[in-house]
Amino acid sequence: MTTLDLALDLLRRPSVTPEDAGCQQLMIARLEALGFQVERLRFGNVDNFWARLGDQEPLFAFAGHTDVVPPGPLAQWQSPPFAPEIRDGFLYGRGAADMKGSLAAMITACERFLATHPHPNGSIAFLITSDEEGIAVDGTVKVIERLEARGEKIRWCLVGEPSCLAQLGDTIKNGRRGSLNGRLVLRGIQGHVAYPHRAQNPIHAIGPILITLTDEVWDQGHEFFPPTSFQISNLHSGTGADNVIPGDLDLLFNFRFSPAVTVEQLQERTRLIVETALLNEEIKTGQVFQYDLEWRPPGLPFFTPPGDLVEATIAAVRAETGLEPELSTSGGTSDGRFIAPTGAQVIEFGPLNATIHKINERVATADLERLSRIYEGVLVRLLG
Repeated sequence: MTTLDLALDLLRRPSVTPEDAGCQQLMIARLEALGFQVERLRFGNVDNFWARLGDQEPLFAFAGHTDVVPPGPLAQWQSPPFAPEIRDGFLYGRGAADMKGSLAAMITACERFLATHPHPNGSIAFLITSDEEGIAVDGTVKVIERLEARGEKIRWCLVGEPSCLAQLGDTIKNGRRGSLNGRLVLRGIQGHVAYPHRAQNPIHAIGPILITLTDEVWDQGHEFFPPTSFQISNLHSGTGADNVIPGDLDLLFNFRFSPAVTVEQLQERTRLIVETALLNEEIKTGQVFQYDLEWRPPGLPFFTPPGDLVEATIAAVRAETGLEPELSTSGGTSDGRFIAPTGAQVIEFGPLNATIHKINERVATADLERLSRIYEGVLVRLLG
């Protein structure tokens, strides 16, 4: 079975996070046929597995996720998101690029590598979750806790996230910014719009807070990282009626932060901005607003300097594509943030990311086999 065939099988399974929809069993069957020992690890409602071939060091691990984001409006897809189609040299379907194409390439790369290197100079593993696109609390982080508890250490980890920009091989992610999600609930007093003096409108009070948060320069970046960014993702208030002043407002926001600033610094500066704005509002209008500021557990930034994993991947990319890939820490976050703190070298390398999370997500069919050969080339250089 080619990489394309396996990718088609995976894409037909509607594994919207945290559902796996049988993707992992499909992968497990292929790995067990190669001699991998597989542990199925379910935490909460999340399916994960850890598969390992060999008990020698060093340990190389592929990491990835079978879950995908929701497809969005079905009418906007040119073909059903979970009935993959090949058109004009591209494979279309939800998860084609993020990241079922990479999962298929990992499997076929291992099959070819083991056919020519039946006794690797080390061990190979797979760490697969169905909780990467969701809240990511019962997936990779829990598997890593299990491995750490028994002293099982990964030396090299290749995460199959889509990393490339214009052509396969142009970018390797050797680090990622951290991610910190916050929620601000601003509490006023509900009332009739005709009697504003009897109410306190949190929508009016949020304006200065939003301006300050969005204008703030949180840091100047880091040697290998762009500056920290702040984005508002959701803002909700009101009852839906046009004659009611709302009583509260709910704001969700996110920091993507560099190592130049700490989680504690971001939290404290946010608190001071909120309290300063509300104090000014009290002085200006006499209205006193209460607030709650909540934080979700952060994902910390990580960075893998050039070394044997980075160099092996660069060499494999160069051999397959002729390109000299750029090392980058831009973009979002990934489950690599849970693996890097164990001391592992972690990189991300996968197909083009131009259509991930979008309508009509796609990957070039030719890139799937080339990606598989690159993954095989990494294995040869590290374990061959």
